[in-house]
Amino acid sequence: MAVAVLPFTVAVLVPLWLARRAGLAPGWATTAPGMAAQALGLILLAVGLTLFVASLRRFATDGRGTLAPWDPPRELVVRGPYRYVRNPMISGVLLFLLGEALVLRSPPHLTWALTFFAVNALYIPVLEEPGLEARFGGTYRAYCRRVPRLIPRLKPWKGAESS
Repeated sequence: MAVAVLPFTVAVLVPLWLARRAGLAPGWATTAPGMAAQALGLILLAVGLTLFVASLRRFATDGRGTLAPWDPPRELVVRGPYRYVRNPMISGVLLFLLGEALVLRSPPHLTWALTFFAVNALYIPVLEEPGLEARFGGTYRAYCRRVPRLIPRLKPWKGAESS
């Protein structure tokens, strides 16, 4: 339960608060550009949720841990979506937030998505990665040299066993 609190807050509670604060009521667009934006938003919601869930599953199965700081993965996770990007959970949440912004056609939600990106772009290299390097050493450094932090590579890294 505690593992779901942060993603739920970021992807659901804050966007609900933003929508209420801005007086947004969900509705379908009536113009072609608006419909296209909402269709793209629905795709991003689905891709983001799928990426997040697949990443979380890898943490549990391959890493034998969770995203909670008190129960981190015991093994370095480098399979599945981690072959494309080092932080697929964050990428998944970011896609989900961008999808919400497009579906709602909401500038405040876009600002929230960009803020989430900026915070993680600072937090990950400054606080998270040094801890991972301390725990996993040279294996993690080699992985970092080949797999990007937030923007996925097009082809999977072959250094990890395919799955």
